[in-house]
Amino acid sequence: MKAVVYNKKAKPDRLVYCDVEKQAPKPAGLSFEEAAAMPMASMTALQALRNKGNIREGQEVLILGSSGGVGSMTIQLARHFGVVITAVCSTRNVEQTRSLGADRVIDYTKENFAAGDRKYDLIVAVNGNYSLLKCRKALKPDGRYVMVGGALSQIFKAIVIGKPLSLGRRKMLFLAAKTNSDDLKYLLNLASHGIIRPAIDRFFTPETTAEAMQYAAGGHAQGKVVIKWSTTG
Repeated sequence: MKAVVYNKKAKPDRLVYCDVEKQAPKPAGLSFEEAAAMPMASMTALQALRNKGNIREGQEVLILGSSGGVGSMTIQLARHFGVVITAVCSTRNVEQTRSLGADRVIDYTKENFAAGDRKYDLIVAVNGNYSLLKCRKALKPDGRYVMVGGALSQIFKAIVIGKPLSLGRRKMLFLAAKTNSDDLKYLLNLASHGIIRPAIDRFFTPETTAEAMQYAAGGHAQGKVVIKWSTTG
């Protein structure tokens, strides 16, 4: 179902269509800025862990790239599902990653996550800049690898190479998250109870949207980047 928002000043071909089936009420305890930062990051994390990852309580989960919007939400949801979390990030993001609920944090500038003998039930690759073969070797015999982000070349490689690497019990998967109101309502309910919260790195004004996009594309944001409209004037 789609609702039509009509602006009488707009031309007939400029009507705004809003997909009602992909909407949910904003909880009272969540600011508008936090609500704006929730949908895609949280749904991507949820669907990676639950839909593709088949996450189960007590499992060992590795999160590659834990500092951005999706990564920070993946940590919080994994904590909610009751798993043991190992997260990989840069030095500047170690404390944030630990504060969000990671049991073990690996600083990739100092340590290679694949160097040890530790094996994981699930690997969520928010950053796709890691060898698929090394990730596969880090999985338990029936483990799953789910890529949710990275450069187009990395995503293409995961889709193409992932199929032959998925032969057997280990699975190498790619997620293209899909928005839906059921998942959004579930996530907003968790947020309303303080179980998850979007990490917001910084705010930009509409006039600096280009700067915001450039900053977000740099891949070093500690959470979400939000465009904030002024309520004055």
